[in-house]
Amino acid sequence: MTNVVINKLVIIGVGLIGGSFALALRKAELAGHIVGVGRSRENMARALKRGLIDEIAVDLPSALKRADIVFLAVPVGQTGEIMANISPYLEPDSIVTDAGSTKQDVIAAARSHLTENLQNFVPGHPIAGAEQSGAGAARADLFRAKNVVLTPLEETSSNAVNRVKELWQACDARISLMSASQHDKILATVSHLPHVLAFTLMNHVYRAGHGPEGTPRPNDPLHFAGTGFRDFTRIAGSSPEMWRDICLGNREALVNQIDAYQRELAALSEMLASSDGEALEKAFANAREARQQWLKNTP
Repeated sequence: MTNVVINKLVIIGVGLIGGSFALALRKAELAGHIVGVGRSRENMARALKRGLIDEIAVDLPSALKRADIVFLAVPVGQTGEIMANISPYLEPDSIVTDAGSTKQDVIAAARSHLTENLQNFVPGHPIAGAEQSGAGAARADLFRAKNVVLTPLEETSSNAVNRVKELWQACDARISLMSASQHDKILATVSHLPHVLAFTLMNHVYRAGHGPEGTPRPNDPLHFAGTGFRDFTRIAGSSPEMWRDICLGNREALVNQIDAYQRELAALSEMLASSDGEALEKAFANAREARQQWLKNTP
């Protein structure tokens, strides 16, 4: 167990991720006092009632005074604005870390707004979540056995990196370090592309069964959708605001993945058009084998 003790933890964005981080550190008995900062008074009141935080911030200067750790758990599109707002009030030794799903844009924002604190900035991404959001969805075990990627800057001190690593280890997460560009390419493949596909398929099927004003047509396909369709489109229930920001923040890598996926679909379409059952079965068998190997090697 880590020996890190946080006298004061400030969480900006006390939702699923920020609230779960607070609960996990409380369970590990590492957080002395937790201050929450957020836009929704209703959500902040819920966070206080659930014990995620000890105090709702009155303003940023008082919230950040003598803060040991500042955790940014906001949509990536808000990161630059938040950094600009907190920068004047950060203590020289306050460590700032984030939970954004994209890292190159977050680092660019830090270089613009956290110029005096870059040595204490540790970009991070906990790869965990759920369709639910807000303080009511937070849970202490959200990060257990989940991957957390840290992408330190050249300027980031080893002390700051080690402290953040130890906090995530206290949440029972698995820690990896890599470059921001490598992170964004990987996540475009296994996270951002699947979300785009789920949103797009849901829109496609809905439009096929509904008129211009949303009136269901006879034999609406959704009336016949089963568990496979529900499972495939589960992540289309995620926050549109959050995923808009993620897709825009990682648009170059995501466009490359969409183009590659379209080439796979084109090849499959050609197999169907030419009635090439052997090639079709081989493609499906390869996919099944790849998935089985992945699951076998996944804790």
